[in-house]
Amino acid sequence: MRKLIERVFFPPKWVVVVMASLLLGLIGEVDYVTGHDFGLSAFYLLPIGWVCWVAGRRMGVLFAAASAVVWLVADLASDFHYSNWAIPYWNAAMLLVLSVCVVLLLAASKDAVALKEEFAGRKRAEQARLQAERLATVGIMAAQVAHEVRNPLGSVTLNLDLIDKEIARLAETSGHPAKEAHVLVQEIRGEVHRIRRVIDIYLQFGRLPKPEWQPLAINALLEQKLAFMVGTFDQARVKLRTEFDPALAAIRGDEDLIWEAALNLIKNSIEAMPDGGELCVSTARAEKQALLRFTDTGAGMNPERLAMVFQPFFTTKKQGTGVGLTLVQQIVTEHGGHVECTSVEGRGSTFTIVLPLSQLGF
Repeated sequence: MRKLIERVFFPPKWVVVVMASLLLGLIGEVDYVTGHDFGLSAFYLLPIGWVCWVAGRRMGVLFAAASAVVWLVADLASDFHYSNWAIPYWNAAMLLVLSVCVVLLLAASKDAVALKEEFAGRKRAEQARLQAERLATVGIMAAQVAHEVRNPLGSVTLNLDLIDKEIARLAETSGHPAKEAHVLVQEIRGEVHRIRRVIDIYLQFGRLPKPEWQPLAINALLEQKLAFMVGTFDQARVKLRTEFDPALAAIRGDEDLIWEAALNLIKNSIEAMPDGGELCVSTARAEKQALLRFTDTGAGMNPERLAMVFQPFFTTKKQGTGVGLTLVQQIVTEHGGHVECTSVEGRGSTFTIVLPLSQLGF
């Protein structure tokens, strides 16, 4: 719906000028055919304001001046007789003054909207910079801690193997069953493997490689990768729906890192729908930004959890590490973008990767 509205009301500038001229002529024709019996003067401001909003202040003033001149010429050429010869000139001048005032007000309003968006963008950039600095510090700390813990875990695993063999030997000599002891050793080994897996994730988080820039077609990448996940979606009873914008051209980015970020969000959505549901993966182009959206019909989040969703090591899952979404944010930040999240508890969540096309070769 939003795309349709933008295409209808915000076409190319020359199209707006042509359509506004036709609309202006139609209003004038109705005005003169009705013999000025209806107050249609205010309607002249509609096409003028339209041109100003789409094409800018300068084009709006020029269009207003041209409209006033055409209006005056048409008025003088008509058979309508005024009580005073100066009235047509006065009406044209008033139309010009009023139109210019409307143009300036609309231009100021548009500038205010653009300024607000710029401030919001700078605030997001500053927050992303601070978050990136925190993530860098956390990554270094995590890598150091993981390195210190990894070596002892190797020794623990080796000793568990020796203990398991010793239990088996003692069971043979004593004649007592060693099943319970073997189960305990297996449980300990499983916990050690889980810790090692978490450490590997933290090491990956702390040693994230720099992007290898190359032309990247987002739509083609998602189509190719999602085709290999059909079994995953079927097993999770999740219906996949895709909506790819054909207007989204290739960007510059790291294919592996972008897919890793997308895969983390896809897995996060699947885990949010333990009883199945629907996942919509879509792309869009909004001015100078490429948007990748992942919308699920899962449990959603309350405002408190939503505010903490990108904080390192924050998780609501029993087996979660709290690094997945932080890793996504770090990857997207490396590409000069940011990640947004909206969620309604009980209805689902939407994660949006925003990549600035202007900084990626456009």
